[in-house]
Amino acid sequence: MALLAGASAASAHPAPFSYLDLRIGDEVIEGALVVHIIDVAHDLNIASPEKLLERSTAYGNLDRLTALVTQRLVLTAGQPLMIQWGDVDVLPERQGIQLHFRIHTPRPATLGIHALMFPYDRLHQTFVNVYEDGALRQQFVLSADGPDRTYYTGTTQGAIAVIKTFVPAGIHHILIGPDHILFLIGLLLLGGGWKALLKIVTAFTIGHSITLSLAALNIVTPPPTVIEPAIALSIVFVGADNLVRGGGRDVRALIALTFGLVHGFGFANVLREFGLPREALGWSLFSFNVGVEIGQLFIVLLVASALTLVRKRSETIGVRVAFAGSLVVIAAGTYWFVQRVFFPAGI
Repeated sequence: MALLAGASAASAHPAPFSYLDLRIGDEVIEGALVVHIIDVAHDLNIASPEKLLERSTAYGNLDRLTALVTQRLVLTAGQPLMIQWGDVDVLPERQGIQLHFRIHTPRPATLGIHALMFPYDRLHQTFVNVYEDGALRQQFVLSADGPDRTYYTGTTQGAIAVIKTFVPAGIHHILIGPDHILFLIGLLLLGGGWKALLKIVTAFTIGHSITLSLAALNIVTPPPTVIEPAIALSIVFVGADNLVRGGGRDVRALIALTFGLVHGFGFANVLREFGLPREALGWSLFSFNVGVEIGQLFIVLLVASALTLVRKRSETIGVRVAFAGSLVVIAAGTYWFVQRVFFPAGI
């Protein structure tokens, strides 16, 4: 009772959110930003937040408020866009203030959106609605942990921008992913003609394209804690198959197709973190896959050419390289499997 009697009043923050609507037209972007009076009062050092619901007070602080949010809401189309602030409305039912603005610009290929509205509150989020030609195209949330997003408009330039973004992303991912690279190398170690190698790469492509699309569309989304160990096991399997097959039937294309389904889910996890634009889903999936294929072909040409040169010099050395390489593949796959099952930090 003594503690309660001596307690001071605490102000609660009922809704740590802002709301941003963007309407993209051919020659202008119109926007509306709703901010909560508690956030505004905190950053403008206004003692009584409720006073901001009076139109005279809101207007009296309009210049200060627009100067504040101009630093924290940044829209770009290759370069920063100039926001022209307009009228202000008070919204008593939402305990908020609504700021209207316009940006005079031709319809951009991409619209970069950065919103970190009230950094003092780490929990603060900005809910964004993007409209194009009157239709709602995308909704997302920006926060202190992820204040940036890129929107791709429904134009030819927008599609080109998607391609320019996601083709390099696919190339980058396959080239920095040691597990995917080692899986491919394991499939190539036993050599074969270019026709056989093309079948292997094509089968792997078909497999991972199927599951990448299913996961990106949220139709099938197995957790990374299952997929990542499974990818490691696929590497072990490829290395072991190289050692035990002998002169039997070449089933590497079938292996590539089967385990390509698993690797596709791994690609999808990366693509999801990258930020898949729903307004350009088809182009982004296609472009990412093309990038992966370019990266794969680079690896295949490099490794297959090197192995062919070794075999031309000495068939015996070629066999030894394939044997030793398969052991390395098995060892690496086993290491990743143990790490991902028993020490799964970061998965």
